[in-house]
Amino acid sequence: MKDAQPSTVYLKDYRVPEYLVDSTRLHFELQPKATLVKSQLKIRRNPAAGEGLPPLVLDGVELELLSVSIDGKLVPASRYQELPQGLSIPVDAPEFELEIHNRINPEDNTSLEGLYLSNGMYCTQCEAEGFRKITYYPDRPDVMSRFTTTIVAPRQYPVLLSNGNETARGTTEDGRQFVTWEDPFAKPSYLFALVAGDLQQVEDSYTTASGREVKLQIFTEAKNIGKCDHAMRSLKKAMRWDEEVYGREYDLDIFMVVAVDHFNMGAMENKGLNIFNSACVLASPETATDSTFQRIESIVGHEYFHNWSGNRVTCRDWFQLSLKEGFTVFRDAEFSADMNSRAVKRIEDVSMLRTTQFAEDGGPMAHPVRPDSYMEISNFYTLTVYEKGAEVVRMIHTLLGAEGFRKGSDLYFERHDGCAVTCEDFIKAMEDANGVGLTQFRRWYSQAGTPVLDVTDAYDEATGNYALTVKQSCPPTPGQEQKLPFHIPLALGLLGAEGTDLPLDSAGNTQVVLQVTEQEQTFNFTGLQEKPLPSLLRDFSAPVKVRYGYTTEQLLFLMRNDSDAFNRWDASQRLAFMALEQLQSDYRQGKSLYLPEALVAAYRSVLQNRDLDPALIAEMLALPSEQTLAEQSEQIDAEAIIVARKFARGALAKALKDDLLVCYRGLHSDKPYSPDAAEIAARSLKNTCLTYLCVTEDTDALELAQQQFHRASNMTDSAAALGALVNFAEAADTEAALAQFYQRWRQDTQVVELWFGLQSTSARWGTLEKVRELMQHPAFEQKNPNKVRAVIGGFANRNFTQFHRADGSGFEFVAEQVIALDKLNPQIAARLVIPITRWKKYRGELGEKMQGALQAVMDSGKLSADLYEVVSKSLA
Repeated sequence: MKDAQPSTVYLKDYRVPEYLVDSTRLHFELQPKATLVKSQLKIRRNPAAGEGLPPLVLDGVELELLSVSIDGKLVPASRYQELPQGLSIPVDAPEFELEIHNRINPEDNTSLEGLYLSNGMYCTQCEAEGFRKITYYPDRPDVMSRFTTTIVAPRQYPVLLSNGNETARGTTEDGRQFVTWEDPFAKPSYLFALVAGDLQQVEDSYTTASGREVKLQIFTEAKNIGKCDHAMRSLKKAMRWDEEVYGREYDLDIFMVVAVDHFNMGAMENKGLNIFNSACVLASPETATDSTFQRIESIVGHEYFHNWSGNRVTCRDWFQLSLKEGFTVFRDAEFSADMNSRAVKRIEDVSMLRTTQFAEDGGPMAHPVRPDSYMEISNFYTLTVYEKGAEVVRMIHTLLGAEGFRKGSDLYFERHDGCAVTCEDFIKAMEDANGVGLTQFRRWYSQAGTPVLDVTDAYDEATGNYALTVKQSCPPTPGQEQKLPFHIPLALGLLGAEGTDLPLDSAGNTQVVLQVTEQEQTFNFTGLQEKPLPSLLRDFSAPVKVRYGYTTEQLLFLMRNDSDAFNRWDASQRLAFMALEQLQSDYRQGKSLYLPEALVAAYRSVLQNRDLDPALIAEMLALPSEQTLAEQSEQIDAEAIIVARKFARGALAKALKDDLLVCYRGLHSDKPYSPDAAEIAARSLKNTCLTYLCVTEDTDALELAQQQFHRASNMTDSAAALGALVNFAEAADTEAALAQFYQRWRQDTQVVELWFGLQSTSARWGTLEKVRELMQHPAFEQKNPNKVRAVIGGFANRNFTQFHRADGSGFEFVAEQVIALDKLNPQIAARLVIPITRWKKYRGELGEKMQGALQAVMDSGKLSADLYEVVSKSLA
């Protein structure tokens, strides 16, 4: 456990490393409680660091130091100093070889950082600062070294893996086995990986564009070996896509993936040896939903793309984290869009951004894409760094165009291959390759918060001039009261009375990207024969909020006619939000609730539209979530949000019952399951209809859900039907279905996690008590992050109704679990506490109860650095 009041690290204090490590040789003798680690480091003074020979300071946490040698001579303990989090060694020469022996305890490492045991398998997680839990080392990303790793283990661990290519294999004199791996590419310690276990593998190969043969291997436990095919196909698609779109070939002889049940993250891009959370790599039609298939494709692509945007070119320091993550999230989003429905992918990404990242921007932990400071770097693996960082890269792509962006990325990779660099280096490559200036654009990296665009317009019928005025602002965030204007690409089209796009220039273009760079700007469009209706922020061209006084009729018009699929969906969301906002107001005033007929008619027209992609229809039918409504509220009235949305969903379900039933039946299919875009779209709309039908708790609708549950040939349909029963059926029917589902799938870890999640997210009263029951279930394991996320995280993050119980018991429960988890896994605890950190936005007693729960965490005793930072900033 780290100090409860850790020091703050500042970007402005960055200094180059005093010493560099040219080569790193590691030797592991694996034992559950007493693994021996020997490191041999060739070290030299960094010429960029200045004169003299200061002490060599190495990072190290929870290590038992056994010996230190320099150039083959033992260094007496009196000459070096063990620090609270490292080791200081005096230096007598500018170049030397350092050898350190130490001992670690993987079995008791519940933090899942460094080297730990997971279900009898040794595994590592070194990003961001886990390597210091393995051995003493300059554990920072700008120290890059060539690694050679030898693993010695008993024969019960037949598979021994590390980075690079295998160079030796054999048996020791005492009968143990060993394998040596050599990585020819210099890398920082956070990209180191080691896996040892009794695993099986699926093997394939890939021929690169230049004709090189690459061996592909996925390792997992024997019981899961039949669930690797989709991940392998996804990997090969990603390799081909990266060659075609970015010209990037893979550079080793082998690429390995390992599935691990106990993992804090989704996956890790360690050079040549990607370690994946099992939930993000294992899938079969019987056990995985459509969303799981798509998530696996995306994550496999993401980690593979890191081979260049993160590994070959890495970040200089952790403040630059978005340099690799934002860029790679953008790359994986484009890959997924090309593999599936581009419009739906964009809608899904923006929905998540608006709901959770915008909330992060408006909360106590708000920070720029490149933070200025941190106490614990693990707390900055955030949606701001990843998702907003990806939007920043997307804006560059929008400003430069696809060809210009490719020129910039080519120059970036060529110029910085093998280097640890900064966000400025990325922007500079884009500028130099295209002969443009992006000086003002850099503010996206340094200023926190979500900008707001207030848009007004005027049309002069006499001259045909249409003037669009844009005012930008950004609310204060912690440490940044005032914001300078951003450089914002605002994509738009103008619709005429017939619903067609009007030409905007002499070339006949019907869409332009306005470059908003001032606090207030007016853009003029001439030669228009009628006042147009603006379609603003097409394809969500910037991570901003747009305020324009659309009327109900105008939003209906955009829903029917906008050529931009994203804006058609956005119009439906705006229309629904207006209705839900009015319902909240009526509820607070004690008025009768009423759903406007215009909204019902709009949803009916969407449902009956046979020309739209079924997946887009499903997205347009979905009301904004409670979380989205909360994020868009100045002051959150949780009760009013819950009542308004429940009423609206019920009213829509009742009014559209016949249309929903026709659509549902029309989408029924007996074809074999396929996770292709068309089939996924059909299932998405079918199950959206089923959920709406069951909202009214109509007996016939629930019978449809029962039939689908019992007859489903794939997990998507089975889980959708079970979810409907859990939320709307009688208790006896629900419990019977849950018992049947568990009995069938109890041996499958990922399906059990799905089963947990369906129950923890139920909006029905009594879910909190059910969650406590689930925590006593034999399949629940508090040390397993996936189980914790499914049960406790599902309740706190995805169950707005029951988490926000008026008595505050939901908040108290989460606080109680956070305190307990902090002693086991600080990273998970710090993420789990987030839902109660925004107490200042809540109205009345609910906010006070949330604050009380947060204060209880603070007063519970010594907190980890991870948790202390989040809680202290939230209470300030």
